[in-house]
Amino acid sequence: MAPTKAVKANKPAGKSGTAKAAVSYSISELAAEFDITTRTIRFYEEKGLLKPTRQGQSRVYSAADRTRLKLILRGKRLGLSLEESRDIIEMYEPNHDNSKQLTTLIKAIQDKRRQLEHQLRDIEIMMQDLDESERRLVEALEQRQQAS
Repeated sequence: MAPTKAVKANKPAGKSGTAKAAVSYSISELAAEFDITTRTIRFYEEKGLLKPTRQGQSRVYSAADRTRLKLILRGKRLGLSLEESRDIIEMYEPNHDNSKQLTTLIKAIQDKRRQLEHQLRDIEIMMQDLDESERRLVEALEQRQQAS
């Protein structure tokens, strides 16, 4: 599903009377763009990862909320827990160096890579064990069939 470009522009008047566009998104727009359910977005909201404003009964998500959602989903793809993603996202400070945030993300990626490499080795060993067991069983069956 291709992301949608549906964006609502709210244009509050600035000091000089000129309009400044503030981009906002509905829950349905974000769900469609990221190909996730609205329930998933509400779950992230319940966990405190997203903080939309309300207009009546409707949730209104800002560009910052959209970015946070994008980072949450990227963290999920990388195998990070929601808590790890939250901690890393919350480290971000506009107009600062953010080296600590980047270092923490690099360490999380390295840890995940080590974990996956270990799992891969375990899977390779298990595959060898399965191949060997299957080979022995096939030989035993063939011997029984030849003896009959």
